[in-house]
Amino acid sequence: MADKRKHWGRRGLLTAAMAAVVVTGAVVAPVASASTAGRDPVRSLDRAAHPLRSTEPGRNTADLRALGAMIGDTKVVGLGEATHGSHEFFTLKERVFRYLVEEKGFRAFALELSWSAGLEIDEFVQTGKGDVRELAKRTLAGSPWDREEFVSLIRWMRDYNRAHPGRTVHFVGDDLGAPSLNEKFFARITDYVRQHHPKALPRLNELYTGLRPIDDIFAYLGKPREERLRLAAKAEQALQLIRSLKGAGSDAFDFAEQNALSVAQTTKFATVDPKDPKSLGEAQILRDGAMAQNVAWWQRRTGHKILLSAHNSHVAYLSGDPVMYPKAQGAFLRETLGAGYVTIGFTFDRGSFLSKDAALVGDWKRFSVPAAARGSNEDTLDKVRYQDFYLDMRTAPPAAKAWLGTARPTRSIGTQFPVEPQDISLARSFDVLVHLHDVRQADLRK
Repeated sequence: MADKRKHWGRRGLLTAAMAAVVVTGAVVAPVASASTAGRDPVRSLDRAAHPLRSTEPGRNTADLRALGAMIGDTKVVGLGEATHGSHEFFTLKERVFRYLVEEKGFRAFALELSWSAGLEIDEFVQTGKGDVRELAKRTLAGSPWDREEFVSLIRWMRDYNRAHPGRTVHFVGDDLGAPSLNEKFFARITDYVRQHHPKALPRLNELYTGLRPIDDIFAYLGKPREERLRLAAKAEQALQLIRSLKGAGSDAFDFAEQNALSVAQTTKFATVDPKDPKSLGEAQILRDGAMAQNVAWWQRRTGHKILLSAHNSHVAYLSGDPVMYPKAQGAFLRETLGAGYVTIGFTFDRGSFLSKDAALVGDWKRFSVPAAARGSNEDTLDKVRYQDFYLDMRTAPPAAKAWLGTARPTRSIGTQFPVEPQDISLARSFDVLVHLHDVRQADLRK
């Protein structure tokens, strides 16, 4: 895309990099003093920025080579999103994933989606059995990912695997299991025990009585908390029973154990008391820790390099809402993987997206926001010379690094809108930043 000539006249402001002063009929570029340059981070950000030529997959990827160098030999790359429902965030994820698969050897796409739904999607990606739209309707319905952009991603993954049968890519759902803990999912656990340890099956079925299936999380949360605590304890006992059956080890056992872990994670999370703010924060620590644990399990077991997709608040090292998200998935992954985890955050200046009036209920609706407010991170980033760009905050010039390290208002829009901007230090939250000038709402699945 072209340099941002849109900044001429933007709110009456001309940036130092683009302004000109008319002197006696001649146009003369101003010379900024050292002190002015130190106060103005835009010139320093310009030096660090790499232009992003497109957010659509299937285009030439030469503009992503610098991003590939920033990622290096990383095992897991967290790629965020500043809203849960913008087309460009979703399509750029497919574009980046294709590049990482084809040029950097990545083998898995992990999404902030239930572990059980991820298994169903991966089965299609590996075998091609079924219809991609029926699959999306079954596994993505009601989620932020129930969009045409993710149908496109899943279809590309299946097509890639058909063309590369010896080196297939995988789809991983790393989130808690509900509402997809259906009978088919529980059968993945009980069938393993029936086949390999039949004497333990009666006890396992006893422990799962009252739990299976969990196909309506809201109905499950309507149970008295004492009952939910009891069921969570039984799910943990079932997990320990599965672990006690480990012999020489096999793929079948590994997945039976991991599936039982998903049930235990989900039921423990579902013991939350929605009326207690402290309980909500503790539940989110559990959730982000579980998502990190599931990603790390897949990476450790398979050796695959993984692109992890989630909201900025989850892939970050620090959340902009420490009460609701005291410790983010990205922080857990950095503890587990060290430098093997790199996180990429998103910002945008203006546009539309899908969200809800209330986080847990209602339909996804279109909302829009104007150009970012003065004093926000996005307002300054949108003055950089490129329409869309990315930069490595770890290696940015001193003035840019200092500016990026300061917390200031930043949009972080999830499943509920309106919501106030959060004070976020971009450099403390992410390693790499992608900024887009404008976005539009994602496409509802057809």
